[in-house]
Amino acid sequence: MIDYSQAKILSVSAHLVGNGVNGEKLKLSTDPLEVEDDHVEQMLLKYFLSGFNAPEYHRFTSEDDNFRVNPVFNFASVVFSRPQTFHENSVNIAHHLYNTTLLPTIRSGELYVAHLSGVRIEKEIMDVIGIFKAESRASYLKLNTSSTAFKLKVDTGINVQKLDKGCLILNIDKDTGFRILAVDVVNKSEAQFWINEFLCLAPRAESYHQTKNFLDLTRQYVDERMADEFQVSKADKIDLLNRSMNFFKSNDQFDKHEFEEEVLEDPSVIESFRNYERTASERDLDRADNFEISAQAVKKQVRVFKSVLKLDKNFHIYIHGNRELIERGFDEHTNKHYYKIYFDQET
Repeated sequence: MIDYSQAKILSVSAHLVGNGVNGEKLKLSTDPLEVEDDHVEQMLLKYFLSGFNAPEYHRFTSEDDNFRVNPVFNFASVVFSRPQTFHENSVNIAHHLYNTTLLPTIRSGELYVAHLSGVRIEKEIMDVIGIFKAESRASYLKLNTSSTAFKLKVDTGINVQKLDKGCLILNIDKDTGFRILAVDVVNKSEAQFWINEFLCLAPRAESYHQTKNFLDLTRQYVDERMADEFQVSKADKIDLLNRSMNFFKSNDQFDKHEFEEEVLEDPSVIESFRNYERTASERDLDRADNFEISAQAVKKQVRVFKSVLKLDKNFHIYIHGNRELIERGFDEHTNKHYYKIYFDQET
């Protein structure tokens, strides 16, 4: 999705951000980093940009849904219009991160703020501002061969193969809160701190989010509500999830009415699903009834749409096709449930 083969680092600053709740300090650099070595620049670009794989765009917002009062929005706006203020605003970003770190479970780390040019995202080349926090460190061995008696040294540093937390602020759509990509390897006890508290982001109502949100809704309905209201087996639930995924795979455009008729089918299930959706929409992003289906979002959701029927600890049955070829029953002689599976040939 991101091509950084022609990208350049215009400026990059680093600060150490502790957790004030735990008595840790904020340590600020007085100047930007000097990146004079091409190899170091390429390693930084890979570390900064390779973790953003899905076109899952966000925008800045606030508690009042007014992106213009969002501190990070304002810091980024100034840097894009006056690049000479970059380091000053990297300090402002570090202060904001430190001041919003209010949970004792949030780890301290190295904060990197970068202004990059020549970044190709989808088909556009643009400037971006990146904000990255490295919380985990890796140990490595370094062999010193400067003398005839070799020496082995242990040191620690950032694992450039893994980005803990980051965001890319794209210099487009400023009038609606910029277009933003975000990465957060979530520590569950942090409660989405990076996305919700520090950056204060909201999803953009685009095809990726609409596709992801509706598939999430369907999976949650099957897991949380369907079995409570209807006499359905685990195989029936898997069948509905499979038909949902097949609908999204075989269509370019989503139409809610078509989805209900082709996938949910039963009027009682359709009404139950609508009630569940109304409840979910009260607390989440409103969902559209028609939208372009994102193939990338469908591909990502395949991983969480489970099609495995687990029977005690003895058998796992993968269900991908016709539900009518599976028959469920109960054997009184053995006092056990059973599934009977019909097929044409064994491969």
